[in-house]
Amino acid sequence: MKYAKIVALTLTLCSTALAENVNLTVSGLNTIAKQWFDQSVIPAVNKVLAPQGKTLSVTYQNTASSAEATKQQYALDLKAGRGADILSFDGFWLPEFVAAGLIKPLDVVVGKEALQWDGWKQIPSGLQGILGYQGKLYGVGQGTDVRGIYYRSDLFKQAGLPVPWTPRSWNDVLSAARALKKALPDVTPLQINAGTAMGEATTMQGYDMLLLGTGTQMYDPAQQKWVVKSPGILDTLNFYKTVYLDDKLGDARWQLIPNGRDLSFKAFADGKLGILLEGDYLWRSVLNPLDPSGLKNRDQVVAFTRMPAEAPGKGIRKQNYVTISGGTGYLINPNSKHPQEAWTLLSTMSSKDMLDAYQKLEPRIRIRKDVAIPGDKVMQNMATTLLPVTVTRPMLPAYNKVSEQAQLMTERVVSGQMTPQQAMDAYAAAVKQIVGADKTAELK
Repeated sequence: MKYAKIVALTLTLCSTALAENVNLTVSGLNTIAKQWFDQSVIPAVNKVLAPQGKTLSVTYQNTASSAEATKQQYALDLKAGRGADILSFDGFWLPEFVAAGLIKPLDVVVGKEALQWDGWKQIPSGLQGILGYQGKLYGVGQGTDVRGIYYRSDLFKQAGLPVPWTPRSWNDVLSAARALKKALPDVTPLQINAGTAMGEATTMQGYDMLLLGTGTQMYDPAQQKWVVKSPGILDTLNFYKTVYLDDKLGDARWQLIPNGRDLSFKAFADGKLGILLEGDYLWRSVLNPLDPSGLKNRDQVVAFTRMPAEAPGKGIRKQNYVTISGGTGYLINPNSKHPQEAWTLLSTMSSKDMLDAYQKLEPRIRIRKDVAIPGDKVMQNMATTLLPVTVTRPMLPAYNKVSEQAQLMTERVVSGQMTPQQAMDAYAAAVKQIVGADKTAELK
């Protein structure tokens, strides 16, 4: 009997010693995501790998402080055959990376089994496309997002403004900002992203949110042309001019320096900024009370409301309120030495059980239909009121360069370098150079 126990113990020790440890590097995880990985994801993956005689360990790779710098680093790494095994990836980068041959579809990197994953049945086809392009799937999305207005309810009360606040036009937003400036001169009333330093955050959280409120989009899918001149673009630029130059309701310097967006986040958390137009990322991540650097009393001093159109019914599709959605997720580096194990990790972390566990730490709008948003009424409200009216960015290779020109256009206005008309004319000329004049439209 003792001999049998010794043999069993010896076999167990041998099998443990012979177990292959596979280390995968994962990029772009914040503090909460790392906690989720350590507590839930890695143990779950190891249960899957155990019958194969393998164990998983994960090395976390930090990304750059800005999305633009991260994108550039990814491009350099992939060109050199390096980079993390699993990359946190913004869906709108796909066309450019695919065109450059830097990434490959899942069925090429992993094999056909990646397309047979049962999780796809729970992800609507439109959301599968977060990390899809031209009918190919390159990764698995984590979630989608929406944008709207955050305001400091404590500052509103001090300024005698109503709480809850429901602006119905741009004039309502400006009126509230002016009231904050008058009552609380030490507070920056309003932040709407502008300039090239903030990169895509300017396009999505600033320019697009205003442009959509005029009933215009950057790209007209009906005409299949980029809109380079329109009354809506001019109205958008004049709104920026009012905020940053005429009425000085915002801090123009934040729009021109590399850490301006971070400074606006800090000012808002510190109660020194009254109104901030941002994505749900601000609520669920930057201000998340569960994050060590979050805002502990967030739910008591911060409120959310929808971004109104320029005037009721004037928004895209004649909407009263507007928003735009992007999406992020994870893809497998085609240079990975362990694509099968990387797929096991990616598919496991994208399962219902794992995303339910993640929701307890960071509730957000997930792409799986079977994953709810638990216990967060603000996020639930965002999903129910804004997803039905959202639009997405054009998935076209030229988008990135056109977006950069839109950012430059806003910078020229908020810096006082050009008038709105001059900035729009310069934008039109630049976009025509990028895509060809025949692929642009000027609306009257």
